[in-house]
Amino acid sequence: MHAMRDYSSAIQLRSDRWSALREATSALTRNPSAGEASQLRGTVESLFESLGDMESYWAFPGKQAFALIRRHFDQGKLDDVSFAVNRITRALTTGAYRRRSIPLERDSVDQDEQDDEAHLSVEMRALSKPYFEVLIVDSVNDHQERWLKANVTGMRRPEDPFIYEAVVVPSIEDALIAVLFNHNIQAIVVRPGLVLHSDKVEEILTRYLARAGGRDEIDAIPPENYGPELCRMIAKVRPELDAYLVTERSVEDIAGLELGICRRVFYNSEDFMELHLNILRGVQARNKSPFFTALVEYSKQPTGVFHAMPISRGKSITRSHWIQDMGAFYGPNIFLAETSATSGGLDSLLEPHGPIKEAQELASRAFGSKQTFFATNGTSTCNKIVVQALLQPGDIVLIDRDCHKSHHYGMVLAGAQVSYLDSYPLSKYSMYGAVPLSEIKERLLQMKAQGKLDRVRMLLLTNCTFDGLVYNVERVMQECLAIKPDLIFLWDEAWFAFARFNPTYRQRTGMNAANVLRAKFKTAAHREAYEAQQEELKDASHETLLKTRLIPPPTARVRVYSTQSTHKTLTSLRQGSMIHVNDQDFKGEVEQSFHEAYMTHTSTSPNYQIIASLDVGRRQVELEGFEFVQRQIEAAMSMRRAISDHPLLQKYFKVLTAGDMIPEEHRESGVTSYYDAEQGWTDLWDCWERDEFVLDASRVTLLVGGTGWDGDTFKNKVLMDKYGIQINKTSRNTVLFMTNIGTTRSSVAYLIEVLVEIANSLDELNDDASGMEKLAFDRRVKNLLDNCPPLPDFSRFHKAFLESGNSAEGDIRKAFFLAYNDKNCDYLELDGTLKDAMARSETIVSASFIIPYPPGFPILVPGQVISQEILSFMRALDVSEIHGYRPDLGLRVFTQEALEGAEGTPKPVAVLESPQVETPQLEKPAPKASKKTST
Repeated sequence: MHAMRDYSSAIQLRSDRWSALREATSALTRNPSAGEASQLRGTVESLFESLGDMESYWAFPGKQAFALIRRHFDQGKLDDVSFAVNRITRALTTGAYRRRSIPLERDSVDQDEQDDEAHLSVEMRALSKPYFEVLIVDSVNDHQERWLKANVTGMRRPEDPFIYEAVVVPSIEDALIAVLFNHNIQAIVVRPGLVLHSDKVEEILTRYLARAGGRDEIDAIPPENYGPELCRMIAKVRPELDAYLVTERSVEDIAGLELGICRRVFYNSEDFMELHLNILRGVQARNKSPFFTALVEYSKQPTGVFHAMPISRGKSITRSHWIQDMGAFYGPNIFLAETSATSGGLDSLLEPHGPIKEAQELASRAFGSKQTFFATNGTSTCNKIVVQALLQPGDIVLIDRDCHKSHHYGMVLAGAQVSYLDSYPLSKYSMYGAVPLSEIKERLLQMKAQGKLDRVRMLLLTNCTFDGLVYNVERVMQECLAIKPDLIFLWDEAWFAFARFNPTYRQRTGMNAANVLRAKFKTAAHREAYEAQQEELKDASHETLLKTRLIPPPTARVRVYSTQSTHKTLTSLRQGSMIHVNDQDFKGEVEQSFHEAYMTHTSTSPNYQIIASLDVGRRQVELEGFEFVQRQIEAAMSMRRAISDHPLLQKYFKVLTAGDMIPEEHRESGVTSYYDAEQGWTDLWDCWERDEFVLDASRVTLLVGGTGWDGDTFKNKVLMDKYGIQINKTSRNTVLFMTNIGTTRSSVAYLIEVLVEIANSLDELNDDASGMEKLAFDRRVKNLLDNCPPLPDFSRFHKAFLESGNSAEGDIRKAFFLAYNDKNCDYLELDGTLKDAMARSETIVSASFIIPYPPGFPILVPGQVISQEILSFMRALDVSEIHGYRPDLGLRVFTQEALEGAEGTPKPVAVLESPQVETPQLEKPAPKASKKTST
């Protein structure tokens, strides 16, 4: 039996142990030798012992059925045991237990076996009632437990929209473990009889308790508050669930307590029907998808179409003699649901008042925002909407230089002054990391010393990055607000929409951190801590401020925006995205400008299918996002382990770890790898709670330089062309494998098979290669692994695009439009005229964005001075695609005449001032010019 350390997830451990139990019990029925039988019996005993504790958290097969199987085993009824275990394992694999009762007796016949979900069509599965489980927390004996479960489930009626089974646990610890272990749980009933501690917590399950506050917080709960505190703690880890509190306390006692996810309090009541109806109503509230439902109903209506869109109702297709294949491919429903009308139960995305408005409100609840807006043309547009709504010419924006290009173009549209921040470089892998907090604080303090802090409007960062680096969002916002209390934060979470539905990941999302800070700033403890630190720092040096974890004033405004590509990491059609808002000043300051920006960038003919998919995608993650994200992370962890432990794969590949991608000074926990062959799995919680940067475990960056192929070649010529494996991110010597909520263990197994086949073929090639061929292979590998060009930092803007001599922020809009006139531009060849001009120490300024792909970040923006480091990097690039660069002409640059003319043009200034907010007294001498050291 595998040791517990071999598993990153208790769910996967449970599944594998049931499979192992099936194999062992089946083997016992095949008349093994005495020695084999003794060994098998020992294995079965050990598996029963391990599964015994786990099964108490699941409704199927249930504690009673599991105990019966163990008794049969003790009595030597091996055929009965094997039969029952086979039935259970099959039902767990196919999901049959969600549809019907599973008979476990050996003489029983499962008449509906062919009716399992795996055998049903999508249409038939859609007609079945969804299944879930209800957790009842009450310390009762076996008889009372059976009575409780019988009373709750006995209330079920044929007309109910769902079916559910009950799970009973006795303690707060058991309840917390259950909701983090059992993804089927959708509701919790907390009764007065619960106790504090569990008597059967395995090591792999114990680690779950930290997510809800840890043992210290649990031990501090007074007995009279067990029920309310459990509701509050569950809200921290599974906020989408519903809780119902049965209590004997008075209304006055309960009213002042934090009840978390509690939807209703029942006072000393055994009204099981009322409880049953409330449970169904709570789940139905999450199962609701108002716009998708409206669209389905619209498609059923007989209508006459006298507006735009010939394809509406499919008329232009059904009447055609030449495009019937399109109708056959897509089917009729997609055309029946196509319309440009905003009536008939539908709604307008630009002015929502009906089902779209309701769908956005439900999304806001699901993602923890104050307002949520749908977008049907991707997160690139979402980014431009937010930037345009919040910025105006003259505002200063601190922005990650290697963020998505939509942000750079957004700066052009807004006319903001851009102050680029440098991420730490990972030159060895030709990728950037993330922007250290010290770099951000340094820039803010610099702006303060220069008297420009009032114009600093926004900090814009990517969380998480394409390569999976995640910020400590709460800490970044706290320390920045300590310097600039009304700073606005835009977190580009295009690749992080799924994070909301995992307790470990959720703490590092923009919306969660915003809600935490809003609550924290109101507390007396925070005010006292702030005042004490202000006294301590009144004579602090600049260096001290950089090293101190700063506390913002209680009056700081929490102003947070997150843009998410729902279609990238959750269920949505292509280009389905969302904007989440948690801005205390949205109603008073931003709402009108946001509406105008939304109108500017949103199509007046949005795709209703995309909107419907966003609505359904939200419904899915509220009901099963916890399960799906957990399985997604499991798949990536399995991939890590399989590659790291395989001796052949180790010759040519390496999975990059947190230690490879995050410098030591940014990893306070000291965790270097999520998996090690000697130590097993590392619990993610500790490093995700403490470290400045963490690595998203669902992304696996594979170093492929050892194969002699660069990342682009490995992606296109090997994975895609030969094996049909699709990926979309590479660097010079790496490829990125991203798991998602649709990734299966079979997909991971196939990928490992492919990598092994590739490694075997490389072994064979090297075995048969001549001496010169081996030398050439070794040179290619060395070039990819050891001769990586250093990644250049942002150089500077030319003075023609600066406000003054001490400015670092540039007017990217001015540079962008200056290049519209061809007379202002020239082309220089990298290895010719550009190289010669640089050798003569001439100042050469880029007239366009230059974006090598891979890696896909801009190394030059309009108005940026070309440095020797940037030139060397471009000359060393061996990629075929560089956006903005024309190989036939060279690099587009500004002429000296254009630059001289631009220096005389007036600079824009902000028309409106930022609201006056209390600023902490951090007045210090002007800091020295900072140059971040490459790590």
